[in-house]
Amino acid sequence: MKSIEIISIPVTNQQVAKEFYLKLGFAVLVESPFEPDGAQWIQMAYPGSPVSITLVNWFPDMKAGSIRGLVIKTDDLDADIKDLTEKGVALGEVDATPWGKFLNIKDPDGNVVSLHGK
Repeated sequence: MKSIEIISIPVTNQQVAKEFYLKLGFAVLVESPFEPDGAQWIQMAYPGSPVSITLVNWFPDMKAGSIRGLVIKTDDLDADIKDLTEKGVALGEVDATPWGKFLNIKDPDGNVVSLHGK
């Protein structure tokens, strides 16, 4: 084993979730029909990143909105806050810690991603 490749993000509406993650700077790597029940395989990543996410709605034990602790590194948190605000993304409060600043953002289902900057 050598690295994390894909992280599944449980969502209710894959298209709504895709639009949200596009606003966060993710790009669509793959979007194609996927069984079961007419779901889509939507795989997204930051350009050049070896780690991607997939927006899933077919795992009964993965409830939409249950993800916490997905941390996204940023080199300029203030610029990202400005950009996301202009895109209409609802942001939490910045939490300053000894190991950096964190900004929690909820996706449309309530999954929480944290931006981490200096």
